[in-house]
Amino acid sequence: MMPTDEAHLGRHLLADLYGVAPQLLREPQAIERILLRAAQAAGATSIFSKFHQFGDGLGVTGVLLLRESHISIHTWPEHGFAAVDVFMCGDAQPELAIGIVRQALQPQQLRIEDVARGLIPIPMEG
Repeated sequence: MMPTDEAHLGRHLLADLYGVAPQLLREPQAIERILLRAAQAAGATSIFSKFHQFGDGLGVTGVLLLRESHISIHTWPEHGFAAVDVFMCGDAQPELAIGIVRQALQPQQLRIEDVARGLIPIPMEG
């Protein structure tokens, strides 16, 4: 049996943004524009989007479907917090999408978890 290494089909970045100005987390149209810019920066292609605000002054949830997978967000303005989920495959670069979101929302703190999805064994030479 040949030794194997692992490759993956996609990357899933889970970003927690803390200390975001509440007014930036309440407007679904503005958040949608941010995610569309994020997808473009990452080299991804937008297919469809759906965003919903839970009420006046409350948070937003939304998803941007991509040819390469998706970007989603859920916001809590009352806590200055946003959870962003960027899953991309192919040549797309999800870290560039996170960079756009970070630039737009200006969190005081950002925590990112990078998960390889669809692990597949790759035969190693030698």
